[in-house]
Amino acid sequence: MDYILFTYPNCQKCEALKAFLPDTSLEGEELSLVRREGKVRIRDFIKDLKRDNTGAIIIPTLVLLAEGKAEAVLNSREELEDWLRSRA
Repeated sequence: MDYILFTYPNCQKCEALKAFLPDTSLEGEELSLVRREGKVRIRDFIKDLKRDNTGAIIIPTLVLLAEGKAEAVLNSREELEDWLRSRA
């Protein structure tokens, strides 16, 4: 399973999720949403993204990919832990 992790600098939730990923069998990349590449790439998943009550995209956004398509979109270490347990 591959992933793309979209993050912002100085985001504690982003750091917690990034610290947990090496403990999984997942492989992927991190893209910062303050850089052009991250801003462009997240558009590929715009219909899959979760938003808060103001309409803002929830960060961090972890897109789990299966055959290049979003299989799951998660926004926290806890959500990833739950997802991994459901797959065991």
